[in-house]
Formats: sequence, C-alpha cells, structure tokens
Amino acid sequence: MTTTAVTVHQTARPHGFPTTGQFAFVEAPVPSPAPGTALVENLYLSVDPYHREMMDGGFELNSPLEGRSVGRVLASRDPGLTEGDLVFHRGGWRTHALVTSGVAGTRKLREYEGVPLVAHLGILGGTGLTAYAALTRTLRLEAGEDLFVSTAAGGVGTAAGRIARLLGARRIVGSTGSAAKAEHLTRHVGFDAAFDYHEGPVGESLARLVPDGIDAYLDNVGGTHLEGAITALRDRGRIARVGTVGQYNATAPPAGPRNLSEMVEKSLRMEGMHVRDYLDVQGELEDSLVPHLRSGRIGVDVTVTEGFGETVRAFLGMLRGENVGKAIVQVAEDNTARWSA
Repeated sequence: MTTTAVTVHQTARPHGFPTTGQFAFVEAPVPSPAPGTALVENLYLSVDPYHREMMDGGFELNSPLEGRSVGRVLASRDPGLTEGDLVFHRGGWRTHALVTSGVAGTRKLREYEGVPLVAHLGILGGTGLTAYAALTRTLRLEAGEDLFVSTAAGGVGTAAGRIARLLGARRIVGSTGSAAKAEHLTRHVGFDAAFDYHEGPVGESLARLVPDGIDAYLDNVGGTHLEGAITALRDRGRIARVGTVGQYNATAPPAGPRNLSEMVEKSLRMEGMHVRDYLDVQGELEDSLVPHLRSGRIGVDVTVTEGFGETVRAFLGMLRGENVGKAIVQVAEDNTARWSA
C-alpha cells in the first residue's frame, strides 16, 4: 500500500474562469485512523458545477477541497465500518480520507449486483438525488405533463430526463451546448427533443419544439433560460431552481429575466431547492431506480477521467461543457467486479 496521500488545494480566488495555476497538488503521509474513524482509499471522485461557486469564498484557501467521493475502507477503528467496505463520503479531492460512519455525508454503500460503482456519484448520487427531489418534491411532476430541463446533458440534466420518463412525463425537452449533445439526448437518454441554446433565443426554441407550452421547468442556468421558460410555461406552471451555472464564471452582473410579471399573470410558482434538504430521500431514490438500472431500462450517464492528477483538468473541462452526464475522476483501480454492469 502506498505511504503517500495527495490532496488538491485551492491557492487563489478566480476572477472569471478558473485556471490550473489556482490549484496545487499537496503530498503528505497517508493518515492513520484514530478511534472512531476509518481510512478510505478513494476510487472515484466527483467534479461539480457548485465547486466553481464555492471557489469564490466557500472554500478555504490552501486547504483540501471538499466533494463527493466513493472509496474502499483500508483500515478501520470505526465500529460501523470494516475493511473492504465501500463508502460514500464528502472527503473531497484527495487520494485518501479519514471518515466516520453516521456523520452527515458519509454512508456505507448498499451493494447492487449489476450496477456500476460510478452510479453512486451519478444517478444514485448527489446529482440523481437532486433531479429526483426536484421532480417529485419541488415540481411534483405528474404523468402526462411536459417538462423542460436546462443543461440537460450534464449530470443533473441526464438524470432528470431518465427519471421524468419513469414518472410518466409526456414530453421532455432539454437545452444543451452543442448539436451533438442535443442528438445524444434524444438518441440515448430519452429526451423527446433537445436544442443547442447557442442557435437562438431559448424562448424561440421552446416555442418551436413545444408550441403548446410546458408544465414544469428544472432550471440549472437562470438568466435567459429562465426568461424563456417563463414565457413557455402554461398557467400554474412550476419552476425548480437547482443552480445558476450560467453565472458562475461571470465577471459582470448577469441579465436577469425581463418577464417576471408573467409569473403573476399566469400564477406560476418558482422554488429553490438544495439537495442537502433531501438526504432522507436517498433510500427511496435507490429503491425506485435500481431495478431499472439492473434491467437496462435506464442507463448510467458518466464521463470518467482516469488519474487523480487529472482532477483539475476534469473540473475545468466540466465547466467548459466537455462532459456528457456526470463528470467523474477515477482515482484508483476499481476491483469491485460485483458492481460491474
């Protein structure tokens, strides 16, 4: 077993788009577990849009970055974990972590034959839980309704498309950053229609694809996407605000929706949601989706970058939209054959 652990630190605050020079890889001895903790070797870690927002002040400089990870217990002095257990935790961008079972954000993974381990950072992880809670709790999507999803080719977007189909949505429309991704969404993810938002105003694209309007909008972007959705929503439509990725790298105040008056005229409802408020829904998510993952009715949408040294590159690539599905970094070899699809 290696004796050196590596962590990624943020060393400076970005102005606009981050650069590789604002991160550092820091080596230290692999820690030993104290009583009540377990040493985990990370197998996979997640790079997410919210990391960019946190870089403006949420992360402490010159300290290891936090984030969702999946790893294997190497040694344990925690009675809730034993050597070989697979663990989900928020220890972040590092090769090794000390974790404690029962602490918020740390849980032993349930074993599902035929389900790949990366699913626990994608459709069974925080992105999937975000999509599931937004659809079932915030939007309360019903069978036969029409849904619009922005940044539909990302982790939350692809999960939302697949889950909405299981919930019986009539028509699912997504926006994304290229024609190739739009085609991928309709061919492989289950969207009925998708468009490249660079090709014209969002409102015009929605009017073309769903001329009779939509019932619900899962918003990952804000700005002109939100404006277009407000126009497309039918009376008493609903909006779930999940993120504002279109503003994370902005150097000037973004243009807000100019048609908020329509929310009054059409009796629309808009609600922000954060996945941390729905951690108790995790079991329901897995019970709902695992049978469909095993049967192949739904797939696991991930872009995996190999090598811990590629973490920053994978993060910046995700911000540029280079991924399809959840962006994940493979840190160490995954020998968990029972998890393979």
